[in-house]
Amino acid sequence: MAAYTFNSMDRSIISILGPAIKTDLKLTDTELGLLGGTAFAMLYGLGGLPIARLAERLSRVNIMTVSLIAWSSLTALCSVAASFGQLLLIRVGVGVAEAGCSPPAHSLISDYVEPSRRASALSVYSCGISLGYILAAAVGGFLAQYAGWRVACAAVGLPGIVTALLIKAVVREPPRGGSDPKSAATVLESFSVRLELAELKAVGAALVLDRPVLHMVLGVTVGAFAAYGFYYFIPAYFRREFELGSAAVGLISALSGGVSVGIGIFAGGWVSDLLARSNARWYALVPAIGGAISVPLYALAILADDWKSATAMLSLAGFFWYVSLGPTFGVVQNVMGARRRATATAFLYICLSMIALGLGPLFVGWLIDRFAEASFVFDGAHSFKASCPGGMAAAGAAASLQSACQSALALASRRGLLVTVGFFAWAVVHYFLAAAGIARSLRAAASSVQSDSM
Repeated sequence: MAAYTFNSMDRSIISILGPAIKTDLKLTDTELGLLGGTAFAMLYGLGGLPIARLAERLSRVNIMTVSLIAWSSLTALCSVAASFGQLLLIRVGVGVAEAGCSPPAHSLISDYVEPSRRASALSVYSCGISLGYILAAAVGGFLAQYAGWRVACAAVGLPGIVTALLIKAVVREPPRGGSDPKSAATVLESFSVRLELAELKAVGAALVLDRPVLHMVLGVTVGAFAAYGFYYFIPAYFRREFELGSAAVGLISALSGGVSVGIGIFAGGWVSDLLARSNARWYALVPAIGGAISVPLYALAILADDWKSATAMLSLAGFFWYVSLGPTFGVVQNVMGARRRATATAFLYICLSMIALGLGPLFVGWLIDRFAEASFVFDGAHSFKASCPGGMAAAGAAASLQSACQSALALASRRGLLVTVGFFAWAVVHYFLAAAGIARSLRAAASSVQSDSM
């Protein structure tokens, strides 16, 4: 969880610092979306597969340690980027390094605890998402306002190096499959390209050919597409719509996108494990019901007239939406054998990174830019980009132009985020469809894993 906290913090910091970076480097919201999503995700998803295959054979603790040192160092290096291109390349490097976190972590956790408690255990790990976002929002927002965005990058990056050394010192490497019922130590076959391709095919088939499991994967992917895009632009929205400072927006983001989300993640894993004792379909119903409650709350948050109401609605929405993570990750681990779990996580994170993270912020940023261009009119001019570089009127411009730029950007941000809420609703449909057969899928997978280990 500590490693995942830094994973989330270093990934999220660009969204918190986005408005300051946008002004300093004269960027569009589309370019901000590239930095926060696409650039990071370019090699994050694909890089997870070879790392996951190594994690099936080598020390998972060592892989996580090296990866954490690498992405923390690169995050700190963002502080010296002098252009959009340099920042883009560094973010690509951060994405490659961060691919070495979740696949080995999920595999480790699944060897620590038995199947009936994995959703809860993985929800504890997943709380790193909210803890990292809280730290990025609170620390990054404060430093962005009082010391600048470059200092903030260095401040959130460097502590990860120390944490990596602590993880290496205290985290043990458990035996493979030791927590599975009636399992014996799994046999490690010698490496061959043919074997590796066969393993990749088997994992892909388990996630795609089983319809209820596929709907779980689609639910978390579509929902993450919405969430990455939505939360990436929430700090900018609060600044544009309510004219709040970076420090205040950081605290609001930490509360609404961190604390409530963390509670929801933990509650989702615990509640689904508890209810699934009577019927395993609750692994899909908990995300479905929570997501259905969250959709109108997200819409109300964006339609709110003041920041206090918006924060309250956003906090409730985040709690109910993020109950989905623990059960979804638990299902993916429980349908896999002991030496396929890191690979399964890597497959899942290809969807979460290449599709959700890679395209979500880019899509929302593109939407906002389009809405800004469509709504901007000032003294006969219709080009928002030309009249408002970096989202602001040029220095020395008339106050009326500055007001027009701010109004157009705030309205465009609201419209873009409202469109994104529809993707949350789409994801809910997949979770309800998964509920129809997920219990049967889990029983079949459990029988298969037991027979393979005997």
